[in-house]
Amino acid sequence: MTPSAPDGPVPKGRSRRNFAGARPVMADVARMAGVSKQTVSRVLNDHPAVRTETREAVQDAMRTLGYRPSRSARSLASGRTRMLGVISFDAARYGPASILTAINTAAQKAGYLVSSIALDTADHDTVVEAVNRLSAEGADGVIAIAPQLWVGRTLAEATDLGTPLVVLENALDDETSLVTGDSRTGARKATEHLLGLGHTTVWHIAGPTGWTSAHHRLTGWQSTLRAAGAAVPDPLVGDWSAGAGYDLGRRLARRPEVTAVFASNDQMALGLLHALHESGRSVPGDVSVVGYDDIPEAAYFLPPLTTVRTDFAEIGTRSLRLLVDRIDGPGESPRIDTLVPVDLVVRASSAPPPVR
Repeated sequence: MTPSAPDGPVPKGRSRRNFAGARPVMADVARMAGVSKQTVSRVLNDHPAVRTETREAVQDAMRTLGYRPSRSARSLASGRTRMLGVISFDAARYGPASILTAINTAAQKAGYLVSSIALDTADHDTVVEAVNRLSAEGADGVIAIAPQLWVGRTLAEATDLGTPLVVLENALDDETSLVTGDSRTGARKATEHLLGLGHTTVWHIAGPTGWTSAHHRLTGWQSTLRAAGAAVPDPLVGDWSAGAGYDLGRRLARRPEVTAVFASNDQMALGLLHALHESGRSVPGDVSVVGYDDIPEAAYFLPPLTTVRTDFAEIGTRSLRLLVDRIDGPGESPRIDTLVPVDLVVRASSAPPPVR
């Protein structure tokens, strides 16, 4: 049974509907604050043309009434859906998964919903279908987690999104903003760390060809060795998996001159550690190992892994902020490239080389 309104006059600024347990609406807020519904709408959408005292009066009324604007009301008032699209590739990997989690968290705080599309391939038709779906859903903007070089080209060739776009990992064109971890600096820090311990050179297990981060880590490793006057061994190319690290690690374990290895991610470093152990090469007594990413398990490898920490949560958060800024500032916006800093985390897997 619906409770009836109390007898007597309704207090000034209140509509009788609130006393019947009904959810307050925008008209109730406008009545209590002594403003128009249009002004309430402007406050909800953070319009700059609202005086401070008026904004505060509307916000006080919303708190008093317990008013929560519906998403449809926001959309009608602003012409926006308050929904963002995310296109991700290889979303099961630790990095992309962590970035997507951060984007969802930041979007929720900013008052947006996220519609995510995870793609297994980056072929033209698949990307076009994903873009068209987000467009049909009315996405206010799109974030593309595009770790492979060809993903950027496919996005560029697929269609003109017509909405603000931020790309992670991969430069798309001269206009689209980019957010990525500083992989070249991370590789330099890892290589300099091993050289600084006294190793004459550093071997490298690289990520797969065509991946932006793998390419940057490879070039960062090469340039650091050349700058130090050290020999540059041929890199061994893996596929990010522990299995690839194990297989390539068995090859490295057979070479007595190998005393230091930089792996392009922690999973391949894990496989490398296992291969070295099976071959009787101790870490770090015989071979020092440095990984990349600082996955949660890295501190519990045997031995605990020295690695380069990438702040994936910061990458996701910065990309969301950048996209919202572009949505809020329509028109031509300059391209903004954001390199998120990385840190070397020194643990027990790296040490000076053995005394021959």
